[in-house]
Amino acid sequence: MLVNLSDICAIAEQNNMAIASFNTPSLEAARAALDAAEETGLPVILSHAEGHDPFAPLDYLGPTLVRLAERSSALVCVHLDHCEHLSYMRRALELGFTGAMFDGSLLPYEENVANSWRAADMCAGFGAGLECELGSMGSREAGARDEGGTAEESGATYTDPDQARDFVNETGLDLLACSFGTVHGIYKGEPHLNFDVLTQIRSRVNVPLVMHGGSGVSDDDYRKAIDAGIRKINYYTYGVKFAGEAVRAMVAEREAASPDAVVYWHDMTTTAYERLLADFTSVIKVFANGSGPLA
Repeated sequence: MLVNLSDICAIAEQNNMAIASFNTPSLEAARAALDAAEETGLPVILSHAEGHDPFAPLDYLGPTLVRLAERSSALVCVHLDHCEHLSYMRRALELGFTGAMFDGSLLPYEENVANSWRAADMCAGFGAGLECELGSMGSREAGARDEGGTAEESGATYTDPDQARDFVNETGLDLLACSFGTVHGIYKGEPHLNFDVLTQIRSRVNVPLVMHGGSGVSDDDYRKAIDAGIRKINYYTYGVKFAGEAVRAMVAEREAASPDAVVYWHDMTTTAYERLLADFTSVIKVFANGSGPLA
């Protein structure tokens, strides 16, 4: 069942949980996310990042995600992730996306406010929820997968709690993505999350908060972030990393058994799907923060 971004995060607020937002730039990832949601009885967000368009074009993938969500027995939001161009956002909304993120985090504050306000007006016209980002994680969603050893190394700027209050009031956004120590890509060391910053933001704004760079964080830190007000967590890098490792292991096993072994493309996609399903199911349960299936 296709639902609005604001509505799905209201469910998270009511149940003190976070909704898993999986970037799904392939049919295997989309199937895994939907199957995991249906098996657990918990909501899910299927995301398409603007930066993934070169290998997962919106015009091809977008309609597929919307139709799959409409047919699913789970509560599903189809969401545009890290959009930096309002024209691209309009294309996604016209395809039926029920949520969108405008990412003006690298813009001067005034320009970020102005464009976020325009995005809010656009989303309202389509009945979609809007997420915006204040503060910067440094590394970009479409950047190299190995950048971002720590937030500091990535050039992150933590979200200012007082500025966050003004930003929410000036833009009319529905969700606020904030920077408090996570990064995009592969962690080179242990992530160090600043829960004091997160708690201060939560005390000043009345909208759900979003964690980007959710891969690689410990289960304990996930739960701490959720208890501090995080209601949506983006997860991508480690999921596709694990899927890639599973495919590599499958090919190596076949070749070890027989040097002339044939590995078909569908063998690889099936292996990737199975690993993604296992990982996504585990992630959804952790983000549920103890909540069982939702009626």
